Amino acid sequence: MSDRVVVAYVTSWGSSLPNPRLMTHINYAFGKVSDSFDMVDISNPDRLKDIVALKKKNRKLKVMLSIGGWGAGNFSEMAASDELREKFCESCLKAVEQYRLDGIDIDWEYPSSSSAGISSSDEDTENFTLLIRDLREVLGEYRTLTLASVASAEYVNFPDFIDCIDFVNLMTYDMGWAPCYNSALFRSEPDTGLTVDEAVTAHLEAGVPSSKIVVGMPFYGHGDKVSFGSFVDYKDIVIDTTLFRECWDEVARVPYITDTAGKIVFTYDNVESISEKCRYVLDRSFHGAMYWEAGADNADQDLSRKIAEMIL
Repeated sequence: MSDRVVVAYVTSWGSSLPNPRLMTHINYAFGKVSDSFDMVDISNPDRLKDIVALKKKNRKLKVMLSIGGWGAGNFSEMAASDELREKFCESCLKAVEQYRLDGIDIDWEYPSSSSAGISSSDEDTENFTLLIRDLREVLGEYRTLTLASVASAEYVNFPDFIDCIDFVNLMTYDMGWAPCYNSALFRSEPDTGLTVDEAVTAHLEAGVPSSKIVVGMPFYGHGDKVSFGSFVDYKDIVIDTTLFRECWDEVARVPYITDTAGKIVFTYDNVESISEKCRYVLDRSFHGAMYWEAGADNADQDLSRKIAEMIL
């Protein structure tokens, strides 16, 4: 096995268990910053225990607690106070020890931004650095500390804390809704959002070394909210060939679906586009791949298996 990583997000609200041999890390989503701003609250702890038990089938598997997610607040208040930040970090350590976890993944979306309906402050970016440095000190040298980063690489100052982070999970998805691409690898005519390659470039320019870049891959697609649902898991994608046509963009390296008039109504990833992204990771010598989320794969786990096959 290489030293590359495959990081699978697994949700607290799901019921299926992933094949633990297809990944190196599981990020359990989510823990939250408590309303008292000084603790981490864990959603569905019994499920977390079931996830940790998967280590029996893969002794090298690492299970992380991912804290945050879209719409998860209380970060700003916690990180702004030395006392609250210290108590929060100690609570993270207690959770790691209690549940036999391997580390913490911070998914604050996003410091200094209230776009997710959460509180924010102009000081969030600086306080984010303090939080990461405090977490590293409390967790110690050998536990894993990672973060999820918006595709544009905004909101944080990577050089201020990158030495404390093991790797950075790039959220290189949700970069467009039909007719734009959800997660195009390279720029193409229908795509007006960021691409995976552009997001990677933004992180490199922001101070993330290539050895710490983990490229995110979506196990879902985005539709136009009329012909297809706005968010559809890979396992639930059904194409009625009397109404729609499946196409492939040779430049963007992703599939898409059009209606009978040729309008793009759904964009997503399949085995072919996932393979292209894995090849990109290998060609650029990045640290690995991440995906949201394991439970969205089909019954045969085609996407998960392809990533494991190519990356590990």
